[in-house]
Order: sequence, then C-alpha cells, then structure tokens
Amino acid sequence: MSVPSGTRPVGVVVLVVEDEPAIAQAVAQRLASEGWTVEIAVDGYAGVEAAARLHPSLVVLDVMLPGIDGLEVCRRIQADRAVPVLMLTARDDETDMLIGLGVGADDYMTKPFSMRELVARLKALLRRTERELRAADAGATGHPVSEPITIGDVVIDRAQRRVWRADEVHLTPTEFDLLVTLASSPRTVLTRERLLAEVWDWVDASGTRTVDSHVKALRRKLGADLIRTVHGVGYAFEPPVPAGED
Repeated sequence: MSVPSGTRPVGVVVLVVEDEPAIAQAVAQRLASEGWTVEIAVDGYAGVEAAARLHPSLVVLDVMLPGIDGLEVCRRIQADRAVPVLMLTARDDETDMLIGLGVGADDYMTKPFSMRELVARLKALLRRTERELRAADAGATGHPVSEPITIGDVVIDRAQRRVWRADEVHLTPTEFDLLVTLASSPRTVLTRERLLAEVWDWVDASGTRTVDSHVKALRRKLGADLIRTVHGVGYAFEPPVPAGED
C-alpha cells in the first residue's frame, strides 16, 4: 500500500496520517480494497512531507499526533496545495470540530467510526472535487458559468468560489457549497437530510451532526443572522435586513 520514494502514483491516492498502528492499518486496508493507493504517515511532520511528495487525492488526518498536531498539519497542507481533508478526532468536542473546519478540513469523524461510513464520506469528497474541476474547466473554455448570488450585503461568486459580506470571507470548500445550497433557496427550510444529499452526496441521515457543525462555522464567519434553525427539521437562509429596517 505504501508508495516507493521518488514516485508519484496515479489514480486515487489517499494519505492516512494516524499514529495508532491498528487504526492506520485497518483504514489503509479498507481503502486499498476500493482500488485506491494508500500511504500511512505516523506523525505530523511525516504527514506534511508525504502530502508534498504524493499530491494525494484525499487526506485522512488524525487530530492528536506526535510532532505537530493535526490542525497544524492541515494548515500546512492546505497552504501548499488545496486537498480534501477528513479529520479524525477521539473527542466528541464541538470546539475541536469547528477549529478543524476553520483550518481547511472538509469533514470530520469521531472515533470509533464505521469503515463503511468513512469510505462513503471520502467518495463524497471525491465527487465534489470532480464537480469543481468540471466547473473550472467550463469557465476556462468560455462555457457559461453561474452568475453570482447577491442577497442584501452578501455576494457569493460561484465561478470564483468567493464570498463577501462587507469584506471577503474565507470559507472551506464544504462551507462554500453549503452556503450556496442554502442561499439558492432563500427563506426555504432545507432538511438536514436534503443538505447531506446535495452538499455531501450522502444517501442516509447518519451525518446530520456534520451539517450542524458546518452551519455553526458559517455563522461564526458570516454572522448568526443569516441562517435560521428550524428545530427538528433543518435550516433556512434568511436574507439580511437592510440597515434602518426592523
């Protein structure tokens, strides 16, 4: 499963950065059964080096690592080259999850986790990456691209994947896709299950807490007034009220 030094594999390449040997080997074997090439790094510094060498399609990254922790590894990997990252955490701690999303992670799972669900989430990340590449290619070849969404003081440029509210707001790829999905149907309540299907390409409701954490990250960056919670159902994008109006 490991990649010889000096070579760069083709196809789907997954870097697993995990210091617990049993977990790392189990994950690697399951991902290899999908026909993917897998390399394991056992500490933070090795993870950064492997990412620079392999240019992986996906990274599975533990938060607690020797050397430098997973959050710093994620920062360094994303600064060098954007890549989908799924973080693993041993603690069901919302703060850790939000920090992970803030440094460029696309998704997270809490240990212990289902291998079936891990594979499903990674495949969803791959599909979204492929969609983004097709959209970028369409723009480069002069084909029509989506017009920006402007609602109140919020501007969402879908072609450039950039967002402004007074100043530019930097979002992770998943945060951006979630915002576009909500803003495309303002005032419409979208269920967590529908958001999972449209943003993450999941076909079941096993990851609704992931939706909740990404919404909280959006509120932290854009303001709590833009996304309304409908308890027990889902979320709705609420157009901002102009200054001076109730």
